Amino acid sequence: MKQAIQKASVLIEALPHIQRFRGETVIVKFGGSSMDNPDVVRDILEDIAFMSCVGLRPVIVHGGGKAINARMKEKGLQATFVKGLRVTDSETMKIVEQVLNREVNPELVSILNGFGCKARGIHGEDIITVRKHVAEDPDTGEALDWGLVGEITGVDVEPVKAYLEADITPVITPLGADAARQIYNINADAAAAGLAERLQARKLVFLSDVPGLLADPKDRNSLMSTLHLSEVESLIERGIIGGGMLPKISGALKALKAGVRKTHIIDAALPHSLLLELFTDKGVGTEIVNDAP
Repeated sequence: MKQAIQKASVLIEALPHIQRFRGETVIVKFGGSSMDNPDVVRDILEDIAFMSCVGLRPVIVHGGGKAINARMKEKGLQATFVKGLRVTDSETMKIVEQVLNREVNPELVSILNGFGCKARGIHGEDIITVRKHVAEDPDTGEALDWGLVGEITGVDVEPVKAYLEADITPVITPLGADAARQIYNINADAAAAGLAERLQARKLVFLSDVPGLLADPKDRNSLMSTLHLSEVESLIERGIIGGGMLPKISGALKALKAGVRKTHIIDAALPHSLLLELFTDKGVGTEIVNDAP
């Protein structure tokens, strides 16, 4: 009986959060090593099915995990990354498109449908427009060329909105196309942030390989639960935030400045971390909010 009462208490704790977020759009991005563990993937998708069932409007943006690298290895191609972005030539682009659009995306949609959540895949290049991503190396001033890596210039959110209005969860690949319909690879964190901005989502959630933002990257117990935008910018300047976390943080800050209420970074491997972050009073990761007016 005591255990049953504790379960009821959990539901009561979740109630005000469910009421607050009902009808709101939440962008969930996951990829990386979490994609390589079927149990973790199912836990994440079960959480998303729950979110949909209680009236939230989740939108998923996903990467390809190690599947892309494995397929490249089969073809005798070497994966190369510059400043955290995959260098993508035409052969690599074919593999990226095949893995994301025709393997990973249908599998995620199928699992969601199996949980009773109506889901449909969207190929990113059908709604996201891009231009070739170019930049200079901040250390040398040399031009950096990633090949077929795109920078978002626009998002047609109407197909996404139509799915949400029909209580269908969109599952979107991080690909885009230019005016000539050339397909480009896009950083999935940037794709999620771009969708959050243009959909004016209530929340943007990044599922990561770490518990959240850590004051000491070597200490998983140094989690910073709540940060304001200006504090995060200071942490970047001081070098506390860097590496693979930078694309997530850059996207989070841009989304906040564009009107998204909160962004979250949570541990994908923690069972039901999405539900714990969204529907409990304390949460389990890092939430980033705008500075007080």
